[in-house]
Amino acid sequence: MALEEKRENRPPVTPMMIEEEAALRNGSRGLPPGPWAEAAGPRPRTTERHIAVHKRLVLGFAVSILALLAVTMIAVLLSVRFEECGAAADGPPRAGGNGSLSGTARQPPGAGQPPDRSEEEARGGEAAEEEKEEEEEEWQRRRELPPWARPRLPRHLRPLHYNLMLSAFMENFTFSGEVNVQLEVHNASRYIVLHAHRMHIEAVRVAEDKLAGGVRVARTFFYPQTQVFVVVLNRSLEVQRSYNLKIIYNALIENELLGFFRSSYVLHGERR
Repeated sequence: MALEEKRENRPPVTPMMIEEEAALRNGSRGLPPGPWAEAAGPRPRTTERHIAVHKRLVLGFAVSILALLAVTMIAVLLSVRFEECGAAADGPPRAGGNGSLSGTARQPPGAGQPPDRSEEEARGGEAAEEEKEEEEEEWQRRRELPPWARPRLPRHLRPLHYNLMLSAFMENFTFSGEVNVQLEVHNASRYIVLHAHRMHIEAVRVAEDKLAGGVRVARTFFYPQTQVFVVVLNRSLEVQRSYNLKIIYNALIENELLGFFRSSYVLHGERR
């Protein structure tokens, strides 16, 4: 009897109620069918496939940025290298009487000279090298270092006075110089050793005085190990006599802290 009363108290089932129940089962949040129900319907979730695609896109973008940076750096390095090679190929101009570098300082030995003269110079260079080796062997037999291989300059000569003239050329960063050194002889020797490095020697003259004339120079050479320049004479200089050593040379104004070097600064955006 009670069950029958409850059934009688329930509201009657209408078609609207049936549609709402069907909508709830279909996931449309209980809204009647129509545009609002479609807009409020459940949206698809992001899948693992979409995440993988997004990762690939980000990775591809990062790789393209790195490749662009690498290509830019390579282009900059190549342009700098090209400028350096062009500057080295151009080289400084030659110096003659106007103070520019001489042809021997710019060109290799024998370049632009007649073949017979270059061959003579080559033979002379070979003979000088052989003579130098013989002298070194003789010093080895004496169990002594030659004057140019010692860490300090020999003391058989004493410089009394220097007269130095320099001409600098800022358009190509070169200079030419002439030095006259008055020497006093303490011990007889046919070698004059002085410090010199990375320069081109044009001429060397040794004279006692104007009346006595000059002392013939047999040969000259650089010894890079101790950074010295050696003048070998045909005869020994006499003790208690004074001589004048004259050297004419040219070289580059270096771009590093070495010898006669240059530096620059920027003022109001202009390099000076």
